[in-house]
Amino acid sequence: MHAPDVEDLARIASAGDLAALNVLLVTVRPEVLRVCARLLPNREDAEEACQDTLLAVARGLPRFEGRSAFRTWMYRLATNRARSAYRRSRPAAATDSTDVLADVADARRTSVVATTRLDLLDALARLRPELAEAVALRDVLDLSYAEIAALHRVPEGTVKSRIHQARRELRKLLTA
Repeated sequence: MHAPDVEDLARIASAGDLAALNVLLVTVRPEVLRVCARLLPNREDAEEACQDTLLAVARGLPRFEGRSAFRTWMYRLATNRARSAYRRSRPAAATDSTDVLADVADARRTSVVATTRLDLLDALARLRPELAEAVALRDVLDLSYAEIAALHRVPEGTVKSRIHQARRELRKLLTA
């Protein structure tokens, strides 16, 4: 027995087939959790973002128009839910103007990896969505240029251009 094709499952589930929706959600859950875990600093936030993403998939699938591949749409939902989880988990900025470093991670309590992820999320949020998605799919999720091109339904050259531009902009944002 082979694994069900996610695109076919999504098409069938979007037509109202609840059994296909259940299989789809079970099938994509590990992938969604992997996306969230690579973006968020702790497992609990990743699990929460994963659940939020799966709920958004279930609720939004009837309105999914198929202008992009299902996985592209799902990655966008997962990235947005991870950003939201990150924003909720950050301490509120202090209202005291003397505490200008209130939103900076405390190096004594935050690992270098977690700080880097948080910085990356902030920087990705500042990019145009098509640039942020392309670079996240390549550099965070390790998808090939060909896979990203297929997901976005654009030429591979366009993907390479978007990734190049995104990396250039990220470099500026992360070294500022």
